[in-house]
Amino acid sequence: MPTSQKVERVAELKDRIEGSAALLLTEYRGLTVSEISELRRSLSETDTSFAVIKNTLMALAAADAGIEHLDEMLSGPSAVAFVHGDPVAAAKKLKAASKLYPALILKGGYMDGAVFGADQANALAELESREVMLSKIAGLLKGEMSRAAAMLVQLQSQFVGLLEAYKDTVPGDAEAEAEAPEAPEAPEAEAEPAADEPETPTDTPEEE
Repeated sequence: MPTSQKVERVAELKDRIEGSAALLLTEYRGLTVSEISELRRSLSETDTSFAVIKNTLMALAAADAGIEHLDEMLSGPSAVAFVHGDPVAAAKKLKAASKLYPALILKGGYMDGAVFGADQANALAELESREVMLSKIAGLLKGEMSRAAAMLVQLQSQFVGLLEAYKDTVPGDAEAEAEAPEAPEAPEAEAEPAADEPETPTDTPEEE
């Protein structure tokens, strides 16, 4: 492959690596073209693309993307699953495909900044998918909300009962109110006679 094409291919792989949520590495020795096509179709249901890639190019792209030790798993005919969706769902698809096609071997992968081997990749396939986990969490939350609502209804019922009991212990208004004595009227203040106003002179001096 010419150098310019090799550089472009490595740059393209680097972009695919950085745009993926996880990578799953497989060995596909012995798989037919039709089997690989069927595997691609199955993985596309989990938003995952599956590509047969030369080990040297993948190793260079991984190094450019800052991933160490991935090249240790790049031996033999390799194909990489670029996972954009749920890594657990993609691992389950590959694990199921390996039972149909024994030639397909899950070698390891990369996720969350860490490279992992075949054991961890197979363990990933045994986990519950994101949809199942979210469904279980929603079920737990729904159960907690139902219990909380029932508790609120019970507390409200107890509060109403306490109010009713308290009303029964309080005497009625007619018995509780005592007649208040009338307040004596205040004596009216006697009006004082107005003082004689001084007579104002009618004559004013003329201005000089």
